[in-house]
Amino acid sequence: MQDAQFFPSLLRRANMHRLFCAALAALLAAACAGQKPGPEPTQAPAPSEAAPAPPPRLVQVSLTALPNWDADDPAPALTAFQTVCRRFKSKAPSAAVSPAWPELGTAGAWAAVCADAAAVPATSARDFIARRFVAYRLVAEPGLFTGYFEPEVPGSRVRGGPYQTPLYAKPDDIVTADLGAFSDKYQGDTILGRIVKGRFVPYHDRAAVVAGALQGSGLEIVWLADPVDGFFIEIQGSGRIALAEGGTMRVGYAGKNGRAYRAIGRDLIARGAVRREDMSMQAIRRWLADNPREAPALMNLNQSVVFFTERTGPGPVGAAGTPLTPMRSLAVDPAFVPLGGLVWLDVPHPNAGAPPIRRLVVAEDVGGAIKGAQRGDLFWGTGAQAGDNAGRMASQGQFYLLAPK
Repeated sequence: MQDAQFFPSLLRRANMHRLFCAALAALLAAACAGQKPGPEPTQAPAPSEAAPAPPPRLVQVSLTALPNWDADDPAPALTAFQTVCRRFKSKAPSAAVSPAWPELGTAGAWAAVCADAAAVPATSARDFIARRFVAYRLVAEPGLFTGYFEPEVPGSRVRGGPYQTPLYAKPDDIVTADLGAFSDKYQGDTILGRIVKGRFVPYHDRAAVVAGALQGSGLEIVWLADPVDGFFIEIQGSGRIALAEGGTMRVGYAGKNGRAYRAIGRDLIARGAVRREDMSMQAIRRWLADNPREAPALMNLNQSVVFFTERTGPGPVGAAGTPLTPMRSLAVDPAFVPLGGLVWLDVPHPNAGAPPIRRLVVAEDVGGAIKGAQRGDLFWGTGAQAGDNAGRMASQGQFYLLAPK
């Protein structure tokens, strides 16, 4: 999910260049004072003077020691890897694929393995993995693993009747400022906003968008019958719409408004509306359905807005640019795990009594709340059953990282 670079956007607004630079300088000064975007909901705020904690240490382990190594069929993961691993060819061969762990190798090493993988049939997947990869275990406490899916909801390309909730395309007035271009201290830090009367200001938040800030802009790509459906499609980052006109359309992530994501489930717990042990996506949906008057205000607490584009072909598509594979695609934090890399998952199943999920998966996606060394979000597929499992998945587990020999 890549945003446009700052300077092309700036050049398109050349007549505002001087005023915008002054506004950006003020923003940079504010960032120096600690007024940066807040942490994602899975992270606790760090003390402003605290040094970042070092990443967990990796310890090499035998592939045969991976839980369920002998029973899992890695062929579906290899098929996904054969497509997504091509991304390593676009990087400098000597570049480390992980900012945290040099043990995971270089882009050149991954590209070489990728070239060999292209000719491997599904029946030889296990032998290929055993021959070309080593495994590492994180020396860390178990991490949080959640699930996501592609919702399937009713909608229409034309506004009318019950279809009154729009999903929007990405507005062209969103400007992305890369603060790392101005100071090494802020490498990786970006802010999104818009220009109003020569000033760079935050982009419209959810409340403003719901109130009509983008109305009449021609950005509506589909209209939904239920605003709660739209809210959860934004959280999932994709959706399939059963059209009133007949047929279906698929929408995928195109951008965001730059506002901080807020997990409203925490607000329901804080209010005593839902017990912590009962919290799930289903619990949130029930509360929103049972409290239609209070629901808009609760959803507006999450100021983040996601914008979409219509997609054709297989999907949904992850941040790596490849179609996601149910139960084989994992969203990760790319500050630790390389997109396109292989991961061995070992987490409890959300259904009591079901065997743990122990299998080879591919890092193909990212997420605003997926932050941390041992944090993952497993893609369950499309539709109600996938949503039921994904919505209840919030498990403490671990993964093992694979690297070329």
